[in-house]
Amino acid sequence: MTAPGRAAITLTLASGICLLIQRDPIITAKAVASLDQLSRGRLIFGVGGGWNQEEMENHGTDYKTRWGLMRERVEAMKAIWSEETASYHGKHVHFDNIWSWPKPLQQPHPPILVAGNGARTLQRVARYGDGWLPLASGIDSFGDAIKELGDLRAAANKPPATVSLFYAPASKPEKLDQFRREGVSRFIWGVPSEGRDVVLAKLDGLVKLREQLEG
Repeated sequence: MTAPGRAAITLTLASGICLLIQRDPIITAKAVASLDQLSRGRLIFGVGGGWNQEEMENHGTDYKTRWGLMRERVEAMKAIWSEETASYHGKHVHFDNIWSWPKPLQQPHPPILVAGNGARTLQRVARYGDGWLPLASGIDSFGDAIKELGDLRAAANKPPATVSLFYAPASKPEKLDQFRREGVSRFIWGVPSEGRDVVLAKLDGLVKLREQLEG
């Protein structure tokens, strides 16, 4: 429902982030596909490897091999989404023929955004992601990283990846404008866990900021 005096908008449903290393890939693939169907193809699937070693170990995940595990789970889920009869056999993920429905509405699957600011994050985005989901904290420029990502994607014969900036500095519009010119395609801002009036006022301010950036 649209509030009086406010234009209707289409919301995108996104995970920011799903710790795929701590989730069963078969169950998660079915949940993601169901959400994509229910949202009429408006789902974006953000995934990450996490940092909390104790938490990972509570889920049976080896901290040292989490990145290989994440890649294989993404690859396994892609197989489940795109194949009527899917199987996967890797170092960390193994299953024989399975049938899983529904399939995602978006084909071949919802966009997968790979989170992180680490040394090998761009290689992961180039290998199995559709976009990059970095944190803004401590980053003065994204120009070099976005160029490197473009080169990696081109070398892999893949289209350019989107760049969605988590916790973008809303109080620094000049920095946001710089990031936008460098190639950041989406800014993600937080809203407080407060009542309707507080949240709507915050959203109105963010709409004005977006309009300022779009200029």
